[in-house]
Amino acid sequence: MTENLKRRVEVECSDNNRDRECKISRREEGMNQNPRNGIQRYLVAIEYIGTRFSGSQKQLNCRTVVGALEEAFCKFVGQEVCVSCSSRTDAGVHALSNVCHVDIERISQRRPGEVLPPHDPSVVRRAVNHFLQKHDGDLMVIDVRCVPSDFHARFKALERTYFYRLLSGPEPLSTFEKDRAWHVSEELNLPAMQEACRVLVGYHDFSSFRAAGCQAKSPIRTLDELSVCEVIESPYFPSLMDREKHNKVSGDLHSCPNNPETDTPLTSSPSMDKIMTSSQDVGFGKRRRHRCLVVTARARSFLYHQVRLLVGVLKAVGTGNLTIPDVERILKATDVTAASPMAPACGLYLGEVKYDIPTT
Repeated sequence: MTENLKRRVEVECSDNNRDRECKISRREEGMNQNPRNGIQRYLVAIEYIGTRFSGSQKQLNCRTVVGALEEAFCKFVGQEVCVSCSSRTDAGVHALSNVCHVDIERISQRRPGEVLPPHDPSVVRRAVNHFLQKHDGDLMVIDVRCVPSDFHARFKALERTYFYRLLSGPEPLSTFEKDRAWHVSEELNLPAMQEACRVLVGYHDFSSFRAAGCQAKSPIRTLDELSVCEVIESPYFPSLMDREKHNKVSGDLHSCPNNPETDTPLTSSPSMDKIMTSSQDVGFGKRRRHRCLVVTARARSFLYHQVRLLVGVLKAVGTGNLTIPDVERILKATDVTAASPMAPACGLYLGEVKYDIPTT
């Protein structure tokens, strides 16, 4: 072999090696983004009325949120999928926005075995809702995003917000509010409940607000917000920004601020009291409204039944069955038997799960 030919062969071999190394590098890079080539992970936000669900987690012989979702996805993609939820909700608990993730491999129906590019998130949303709405219509997909294969709906959650609705007043509960709120026939003392929130918010051992069967390793939690405010009776849950905006615009909404050190009047607005508590004749065929109180609880994570146990204590304070020193005693007892009866599931709503969603 001549020197020139030898040099040309070495160059070609070197180029081939570089090409092979580049292909391997690109393949490994793609696998790092999604270890299972051809499978796309979607982050899916859902809303549901929990009344006819036996909770969110899949169970045998019971209708659950995850079970209904998996059935709809299976009809869409033609194969079984596994849905993982960010937050478990009990039977009867609702969600304005719960979040789950699901992995989908798009296989060609014309050429079985051929893997196609992933579906666009908008296609996933429309298709799954199509199959969901064919049945009871109490579960809907409200948003879909593509995320990396290691993005977990539960473990990547930064914060969860729950709302709890209480309707106060002697009037029977409206048909439209059945199973959507806790009806308390007694009058509720809003300022006392707000003061109790200040005792419970923050970093504590919440063993007194932890139901039996809780699998959390520690009862220590930081409750970033616990507040209660009065709103117009409707299935509407205002954020802090919404509350401030409504205060400025109409004065019809009073909020309990996140910061317990802020000096804010604790009475609801006069116009609100007039609307909610008037005993005057409202006219034939018109229903008298209840006072509607919304409890907001916000934290990175919660203990099993923590929010419902907290609301149970707040309600007892509102009716006068517990005092603020009683709340302090219950918290320090670190024993769930010291707490008041747990609030029913029907008034609880998972409102929001926050993430730092990466771009793909």
